[in-house]
Amino acid sequence: MNARDAELLRHKAFIGGEWIEAAQGGSFDVIDPADDSVVARVADCSAKDAEAAIVAAQSAFLGWRTTTAKERSRLLRRWFDLIMQHKDELGDLLAREQGKPLAEARAEIIYGASFVEWFAEEARRVYGDLVSAPAQGGEILVLKQPVGVAAAITPWNFPNAMITRKIAPALAAGCAAIVKPAAETPLSALALGVLAQEAGLPEGVLNILPTTRAAEVGLVLTSHPLVRKVSFTGSTAVGRTIMRQCAETIKKLSLELGGDAPFIVFDDADLDAAVAGAVASKYRNSGQTCVCANRFYVQAGVYDAFAAKLTVAVGALKVGAAFEPGAQQGPLISPKAVAKVEDLVRDAIGKGAKVRLGGGRHARGGNFFEPTVLTDVPPEARLLGEEIFGPVAALVRFETEAEVIALANASEYGLAAYFYARDLGRVFRVARAIEAGMVGVNQGGISTVEAPFGGVKQSGLGREGSRYGIEEYLEIKAVHIGGL
Repeated sequence: MNARDAELLRHKAFIGGEWIEAAQGGSFDVIDPADDSVVARVADCSAKDAEAAIVAAQSAFLGWRTTTAKERSRLLRRWFDLIMQHKDELGDLLAREQGKPLAEARAEIIYGASFVEWFAEEARRVYGDLVSAPAQGGEILVLKQPVGVAAAITPWNFPNAMITRKIAPALAAGCAAIVKPAAETPLSALALGVLAQEAGLPEGVLNILPTTRAAEVGLVLTSHPLVRKVSFTGSTAVGRTIMRQCAETIKKLSLELGGDAPFIVFDDADLDAAVAGAVASKYRNSGQTCVCANRFYVQAGVYDAFAAKLTVAVGALKVGAAFEPGAQQGPLISPKAVAKVEDLVRDAIGKGAKVRLGGGRHARGGNFFEPTVLTDVPPEARLLGEEIFGPVAALVRFETEAEVIALANASEYGLAAYFYARDLGRVFRVARAIEAGMVGVNQGGISTVEAPFGGVKQSGLGREGSRYGIEEYLEIKAVHIGGL
C-alpha cells in the first residue's frame, strides 16, 4: 500500500466534518474475500452516532441549502476532479475490500465519478415554472427546493458507485447527506469522505457511518423526523422493512431492490453478439449485480448453438484474486454467499438441469465459485425465481414470442431485462411488453449516468442517474401571488 493509499484508508466515522471513534467504542474487521485477510479495522457506529450525524447534517443543511447552485456545482466538480486524480488508489482499495478484479474495480471508480460530474452540472439546471393564475392580478410561481437531510443506505457489490449515484444528486440539490455503507465494504465510502473534505465540502454536509449494526442504525435513519429522504439499494425483503419504517414520518423514498432479469435470445439474433452480451451481463462482478441476467430464455431454433458458444466463452474466463494479472472472475463476497449459490445450483440439478460447465466451488477454495452454465433448467428450479447473485447462467428453451414474454413477466421483480433480436417490429413489441424499468436490446450493459436507473413492481421506487435523478431530492412548492 503506497502513501496515498494509506492516506485514503480511514478507520473512523466521519460526522460533522470530524473523523471520530464510535460513541460506544468498538470496531470491526474489513475482510478481503479472496483470502480472508484483514484489510482494516473500522469504527463500529451505533444509534448514538446516527443521531449525532443527523444533528450535524441538519445544522449543515440550513446553510448548504442557501448556497448558490453555481457554488454547489463548483464543489462537486472539485470532488470529481479529486476522485479522478486518485482513481487508481480508490480502485486498489475497492478491490481489496470487495474482491472484484482490479480492472473492474478501477472501472467502477470511473463509473462512480461520472455521477459526481453529471450532477455537478445538473445542480445549475433545476428549473421551476411560472404559471398563469386563473384570475387577473395574480401569478403562480412553482419552486423546486431541497427536501432536507437525506440518508443513503448502500450495498457492498458496488461500494463506490452506489454512493456517488445517491449522494451527488442530493448534494447538487442542496441536501445534506448521511451514508451508511455496507459492513463488508466501508473503506470506499470513507475514502470518498476524505476527498469530499479535501474538495472543500462544508462540515456536516456529508457524514459517513461504518457499522455492523445495520438494523439499529438503519432504524434511526428511517424513523428520525429530521431525515426527510431515504435512498436504499439492497434486497426486496429489507426494502419492505425500510418502507414500513419510513411510513411513520412519511419520508420521500427511493428503493432500488432485487432483480430477476430475463435474458432472451430470439432465433433471429446475432448469436456471437448475444454470447458477448450474456457474458458481460451475467459474469460481471462474478454475477453479484442487481441487473445481471438471472434467467436465460433461448428460442428452440438456436438453443443448442447458443449453449455451445456460451459454454466456450464462459470457460475462457480467468478466475483469480483482484490483483492477479488477467483476473476476470473474483471471489464471492462471503462464505454465506457461496453456500447460497451452491444450494441453488444443487436444487436445479436435483430437478433435472444439466451441468454444461462448472457447477460447484472452485478448486481455489475459499469464496471462489466456478463460472457455471446449466442447460435444460426446469421451471420449478428455485434459481429461476430467486436472485442468484453468483456466476451461474441457467438456460431455458422456448418456442414463441408470446410464450417468452409471459415467462419473462412471471416474476415479482421488474428491474432489468435483456433480449437479442434483429427484427425491428419484434424489438419494439418486446421492449414495450416486458415489465422492467430498464431493457437492454442487443446489448448486455445498461448502466450509464445519462439514463434513468430503477425498476418496477417489487424491484423498487424512483430513479437514479440522468436528469431525473435530482428530482428525487427536491420538493415542489407552489407560490400563489396576488395583487399584481
